[in-house]
Amino acid sequence: MRTFANWEEVPLFESEEAEALFWTEHRPDLRLMESATAGNAESSESVTVTLRFDPRMLARIKRLARTRFLNYQSMIKQWLSERMEQELK
Repeated sequence: MRTFANWEEVPLFESEEAEALFWTEHRPDLRLMESATAGNAESSESVTVTLRFDPRMLARIKRLARTRFLNYQSMIKQWLSERMEQELK
């Protein structure tokens, strides 16, 4: 099994089968995984943004997130990521 030390080494996949094949042959380096889970905000690659929501919409999003046992902010990020992938296809 080959390891990679940088997330840029993970390609964009043509299909789920190609992705599954990649992950059966590759794994991230332990230091890469540790840096991804580190709680140090200064080393984080995240950027804070401000969005304004209608209060009723935000309440609905929070309720939906609770039913999925997710933090509503994480769920919004997941939605944005999924939509971005759709748009790039």
